[in-house]
Amino acid sequence: MNDQSNQQSNSQANSGANQSAKSGSADKANGSHLHSETVGEEGEVTMLHDDSSVEIQKLQEDLEKSRNDLLYLRAEFDNYKRNAIKERSDLKKFGAEYLIRDLLNVVDNFERALQVKVTPENLKTYSQGVEMTSAELKAILQKHGVSEVPTQNAPFDPAVHEALGAEVSTEIAAGHILRVHSKAFKLHDKVIRPAQVIVAKASEG
Repeated sequence: MNDQSNQQSNSQANSGANQSAKSGSADKANGSHLHSETVGEEGEVTMLHDDSSVEIQKLQEDLEKSRNDLLYLRAEFDNYKRNAIKERSDLKKFGAEYLIRDLLNVVDNFERALQVKVTPENLKTYSQGVEMTSAELKAILQKHGVSEVPTQNAPFDPAVHEALGAEVSTEIAAGHILRVHSKAFKLHDKVIRPAQVIVAKASEG
């Protein structure tokens, strides 16, 4: 009996020892696995942190570049605006420079004509000189885009003509220009001075 009891006790003890050994091995294995997972997660966190830092630095560089580009464009626009204002001011101030320079030649000719003492002997020559000066003046105006608008006998046009009055005429059709007191001129396609005219009208009888 005692031998059988001892055998059972020894069997139970061995079984418990084996179970303890297995449990210890399992705990050790689980601990090793958890440690590996922890190390892996820390590595991933470190890599994510490094990637984020690089991306943030790149964004900061891009932002700084965009800011510098904006400052450059603003400075360029300010320069353009200043130059445009100066050009408009100069155009307003000196826009007639070339026309005036050409007209000064005509002024010189008129002054020389005024210094001439007109006599019956030089009257014809003098008249020819005045006609040449007049032709020169018209050529200068034509050069700068100023031209005469034909008016005599033309139908009355309020956009081009200013009626000073109306007279009965049998030679000119009613509503047409009978006489011209001052000619009409245009600058390119714009009328800058209307003609002052007398308009023909039909007889009331």
